[in-house]
Amino acid sequence: MNRVYVCSCFAVTEKQVKEHAEAGACTPRQIASACKAGTDCGSCVRRIQAILGRGNCPRRELVDQGMPALAAEVAEISEVTELREAA
Repeated sequence: MNRVYVCSCFAVTEKQVKEHAEAGACTPRQIASACKAGTDCGSCVRRIQAILGRGNCPRRELVDQGMPALAAEVAEISEVTELREAA
């Protein structure tokens, strides 16, 4: 089995980064939260950015359209809308 390591510090493979991306991680910071990659020496951050690419993230697409990207923001907007409609 041939493993391509993206992060040598924490032995994170390219496959793992892609799996985290498929699960919703859109940025190197979110990848770091998921598996620590990029949090030690930082030499893998550019490689992580390359794997993530541009435009592959549903949340990023929402932000580009001026929409809220976080569930908490969506809930807050829904509450405000409901209050306005009730008034």
